[in-house]
Amino acid sequence: MTTELTRLNITAGIASTSVALTLVALKLWALAETGALSIAASLVDSGLDLMVSLAGLAAMIYAARPPDDDHTFGHSSAEDLAALGQSVFILIAAGVIGTAAARRLLSDTPPELAAEGRGMLVMAISILLTLALVVWQRYVARRTGSRVVSADSLHYVGDLIPNIGAIVSLWAAQRFGLGAIDSVVAIGAAGILAVGAINIGSGAWDALMDRNADPEIIRGIEDLARSWPGIEGFHDLRTRTAGSKIFVNIHVEIDGRLPLTIAHDIGAGLRHAILDRYPQTDVIIHHDPVRY
Repeated sequence: MTTELTRLNITAGIASTSVALTLVALKLWALAETGALSIAASLVDSGLDLMVSLAGLAAMIYAARPPDDDHTFGHSSAEDLAALGQSVFILIAAGVIGTAAARRLLSDTPPELAAEGRGMLVMAISILLTLALVVWQRYVARRTGSRVVSADSLHYVGDLIPNIGAIVSLWAAQRFGLGAIDSVVAIGAAGILAVGAINIGSGAWDALMDRNADPEIIRGIEDLARSWPGIEGFHDLRTRTAGSKIFVNIHVEIDGRLPLTIAHDIGAGLRHAILDRYPQTDVIIHHDPVRY
């Protein structure tokens, strides 16, 4: 199961990189044709998407490496480092885009747009490609819990609004000569990117600081331990997240009069039940004998 989830993460990374490369090429051509700042903003974002997608793919491949002598718990924290780096890049891009849009909006002689129809066609293609990628990424993120895939998905969801806004601004410029809408759309897109980057960065920081797993997952593990046959009780349940992995430590109380083999099988059964329900976990169970 773990190999399957890793494969899903990597396929999502490859898809993200391929789509980003395609969008960069399309938007470069559209920018040259139209001169629209909304397309320029979208181009910058797609260029950043390409860089962070490549970095994210490399992080996922590295994180999939098995534990070694230097990293006995594996390498999954590389995903959180990549996600944190992604959030910083997005924040910088949002600042650059917002500043450029504000300057153009306040300029006495803003540049005129051209070839709006071609620009709208490119943005429509971008929306279709982005929607297909986001659907796949959301599916993978739900299956694997990967923060890198979630961060990438957020980038592309963030792309949808400025892409739609670019179409609206190009149409308004073509139909009514309202070129200022282009800058307004770019400022809105920058704001959306900044909010999303802060959320992703916060989650990655929490994981790097060994924050607990999601409370719903903790409750699920507690329910399994509480109802598992042969388990008299449990204590010291501790969890921490690293990338798409959740590390679980739990002490279970088992009748001390039972043979060691039976006691081991009880604990092993609970461990496999937790892994079956939450495949992204790494579970260590400590057996504590209960004396009567």
